[in-house]
This record gives sequence, structure tokens and C-alpha cells, in this order.
Amino acid sequence: MFIMHFCMQIVCKCIIFVYILKDMEKQVFISLVLDKRYEKANKKYPLKLRVFTPEPRRQKLYPTIYDFTEKEFQNIWLTSKPTKEHRSIREKLQALEKMALDKAYNLVPFDFEEFDKSLKTVKGDRQNVLLKYQEQIDRLKLLDQIGTAQLYELSLKSIMAFVTNLTGKEVHKLFYREINPLWLERYEKYMIEAMHRSTTTVSMYLRCLRAIFHNAIADKEIDPEILPFGKNKYLIPNYKKVKKALNKAQLKILFESKPNNPEQEKAKDFWFLSFFCNGMNLKDIALLRYNNLQDDKLTFLRAKTKNTTKQNQKPITIYLNQIAKEIIDRYSITAESPKSLIFPIISDHDSEIIKFNKIKNFTRFVNQNLKVLAAKNGITDEISSYWARHSFATSLIRSGKSMEVVGEAFGHSDKKTTQNYFAGFDDDTKKTISNDLMDFLDL
Repeated sequence: MFIMHFCMQIVCKCIIFVYILKDMEKQVFISLVLDKRYEKANKKYPLKLRVFTPEPRRQKLYPTIYDFTEKEFQNIWLTSKPTKEHRSIREKLQALEKMALDKAYNLVPFDFEEFDKSLKTVKGDRQNVLLKYQEQIDRLKLLDQIGTAQLYELSLKSIMAFVTNLTGKEVHKLFYREINPLWLERYEKYMIEAMHRSTTTVSMYLRCLRAIFHNAIADKEIDPEILPFGKNKYLIPNYKKVKKALNKAQLKILFESKPNNPEQEKAKDFWFLSFFCNGMNLKDIALLRYNNLQDDKLTFLRAKTKNTTKQNQKPITIYLNQIAKEIIDRYSITAESPKSLIFPIISDHDSEIIKFNKIKNFTRFVNQNLKVLAAKNGITDEISSYWARHSFATSLIRSGKSMEVVGEAFGHSDKKTTQNYFAGFDDDTKKTISNDLMDFLDL
């Protein structure tokens, strides 16, 4: 009798457990998918853990350390019989999916917030630098910061290549504790000597890695003591690019130059529009809308600072001279509403990645055609759209304007930013500005 009662209890418990599992199946669905919205530099797509609930209807994609082409994903995951070379990675993916399923089934009812917390407790995962990189890349893409996301992808790719070079194996995990000052010194040496990258590139990639460490410290995933950057540790090379600018004579030559074709004329016009609009960069020009334009002035927020200075966003106001107005009239499209874009460089129907690529291509178009025009007229062919910004700043300072005036024209909220900007000018520019300070002696 006792045995029968005991067996009945076990059967009841099993039935209850089955019903819980069936109920969970109605609540949450988990799978591995390729995120085809974003193609990485290696022509692969990031693999995501897809978690979906029908009631309430919600989906969330969680990053993993893996990326595949569609064909690789088909051969590894979607086929019923993977080849021997693919079995190992398939087993890892199965373990990843099972881990997520186990954690979801332990949450009754299922809750995304609790599921997020449970994922963060996976032993070893939160110590994986590569995973933190992928999380940051996904976050930046969700915020439409495509350029910054691509920089992090390049940084991640270079670090993985370095580790592969060290170990001779493809890397899927890299722990924070493995990255110490000596490791960073070797990475810098590898990038400069073996990969022939500039110190500027190395600096940019390592700033990404340092930010990853700081994010992990802020999230209390690692101890601040293991941070390998800083005084008496590893210092990121700090090589500032010398900022190039055209002097007044060169500006006059370029302005009076005769373009050989419509492409050169358009490149010249947009370069001078940038120059006359406080050195506005081409991305901000591409994003201009008619509601930014009021009579003879433009008021806008720099795209570069929208996400970095949310607490103190400083609108820039530019009063348009006659030349700038003529250029705008020449290339503007008819306004359908105050929110319409002024120039046909991008479209509101474009995705953020398409907008990014269109602006990038337009910038390349301006630079390539301007270089030819400048070289033909005896001006350096190193010129680019960014020279318009530095030429504007130099012209202001040479005319006796203060750092505060330059900072306001650029939309800088901190005087140090303007001072650092000026610090990057070449010696001839600094020397001329210093000599101009003695102009009062000629009175």
C-alpha cells in the first residue's frame, strides 16, 4: 500500500511537471537565428538567441559570440546531419540553446527581466570580453550609431586576429583577466609591426577595449583592480592628427577655380557650404531639414553630439551669407513639409545603415573630386571635406576671434574641447596666429 501511494505521488509530480513544461512552451519560444539586419565586415551575420513570447507578444534578441554566413549556418545548425568538421560547433550551439531553455523553464511565469538577470549569472559568460563587445555593438546599432558600431566591430576583429595569431586557434572566448599591460603592449606591437596599422588606428581600437572594461566595471561584472589601463599600467598611444587648413590665399584660389565637370563643381560647392556654415560636416548637411532653415539662418544639433551630450545639448545657429544661400538654392529639393530634407543625399525611407552608407559615399564623392580640382590649381591634393572645418576655425582665430567665439560656432559645451581642437593645428598656423596678436603695434 505504501509503495502504491509513493508511486502515485511520483506519477502526480511527473504529470504536474509535464503540464508546467507544456505551459512554458505556450509562454516562451527560444531559438538560434542569424540577425540579417546587419552584415559584419567579414560578410557574416551575428548569431542571436531569439526569445519570443506570444502573450504578451514580445521578442528579444540576445547576442552571442558567434557569426556565420547563411551557408555556414545552414550546414552547422539547420541541417539534420552536419559534417564532422561542423559537429563540434553544433554541440556548442546546442549547449547554448539548452542553457537558455533551462533558465526559461525555471521562470514560471516567464519574465524577460528575470531572464536577463539569470543570463548574467552564467558562470564565465560575464567574464568574456568578446561577449561584452557584441553587446555593445548591438546596443550601438539599436541607437542608430552605425559608425561607432562599425569601429567597435573593427576593434573586436583585430583583437580576435591577435589572439588567433598568439594561440594558433580560432578564438571564441577571451577573459578580462587575460588582458594585462604586457598583453596590450604585445597587441600594439603586433598591430603596428605585423599588420602595418597606424598608431591612430591602434589608439582608436584600444579606446574601444578600454570602454568595454569600464562598462564591465560599471555593471559590477569585474573588479576595478584588474583594469589594465592607466598610470603605471598601460597607456594608450595618444597621437593627435595635425589639423590641416587652407590659408586666405589658398581659399581664394580654390573659390575662383574653374571645375572641369559637374562633379567637381558640386564637390567644390558643398565644400564651401561647409566652410561658410561654421565648418559643418557633411553628415549634418545631409541631415538638414527645412525646419532647420529660417530666413537667413540655420539652427541645428550636431549628429555627433546628440547621444553624448544629452544633458546639455547646444543648438548651433549659423547666419547664412549670400554664397551659402545660393549653394542651398542650387541643390535643394522642393519641400513637401517643414520636416522635409533639404538635400537629396539620403531619404527618409532609407534604413539607418543605408543612410550611413549614402552619407559615406557622398563624402567620398566630395573628397575625390575636390582633390583633383585642388591639385590642378596648385593646392595640395591631401585636402578633404574635414579641411573646411579647420579652415573655418583658422580663419576665425586669425581674424582675432577668441576661443569662446570659436567654441560657440562649433557647438562645444566645454572650453577644453576647443583648446584641444586648436592644439592639433600645425606649427605654421600657430605661428601666424601668434604673430597676428601683435597687430595692435601697427596702429
